[in-house]
Amino acid sequence: MIELKSEREIKMMHEAGKMLACCHQEIRKIINPGITTLEIENFVEDYLAKRNASPAQKGYLGYKYATCASVNDEICHGFPNSKPLQDGDIVTIDFVVNLNGALADSAWTYSVGNISAEAKRLLRITKESMYKGIEQAQVGRHLGDIGHAIQTYVETAGFSIVKDFGGHGIGRTIHEDPLVLHYGKPGKGIRLRKGMVITIEPMVNTGAWQCQIDRNGWTARTVDGKLSAQYEHTIAITSNGPLILTEQE
Repeated sequence: MIELKSEREIKMMHEAGKMLACCHQEIRKIINPGITTLEIENFVEDYLAKRNASPAQKGYLGYKYATCASVNDEICHGFPNSKPLQDGDIVTIDFVVNLNGALADSAWTYSVGNISAEAKRLLRITKESMYKGIEQAQVGRHLGDIGHAIQTYVETAGFSIVKDFGGHGIGRTIHEDPLVLHYGKPGKGIRLRKGMVITIEPMVNTGAWQCQIDRNGWTARTVDGKLSAQYEHTIAITSNGPLILTEQE
């Protein structure tokens, strides 16, 4: 069941989103060759604790960490670890902030040092596809409009869109209805209504779209070892268009 959010609830989620966005901006400053994703994990936990917030995904469905840290061919749900990041890596940091019971969710892919031209293009296309999807998040339009806009943009650029994972509703819990696919047909799927709060979070691969799951039961990676990137915002559907609750630029 889809739960519509009140203006008060959206305002509270926006405050959580602003904190999350500020944390991402600080993460950008510390990502350099040699840092570990476990150090980034500890930085996020400390940042939120100092601001009376908490990482909502820690403990969610048994997940052990405050962040997901997915490197290179890891699509999503990568575990933070003590392996130093190398010059040329890309890393997606994804986490959820709980501020006074209000949640916000955002992922961002970062370059580590000097990355390849292909990786730069992957990051650009993935981020742009997210905003293409957000443009479609209007009252009266359909989830299929979002997915179609993203899929068309990604595939026209010669990349592939991951189909095994999607965005979601968010509110009192991290994952609520509806499922937000990043592919689809215009005019299909649930009609968007004022008060819906969803995430739009395309995962884009340079090679095949399919994934495989690591032995840890969480981490998804590309089947061909090629790069994957992800960008994610939490947005509210309003009568004035989509309101990005986690905007950082």
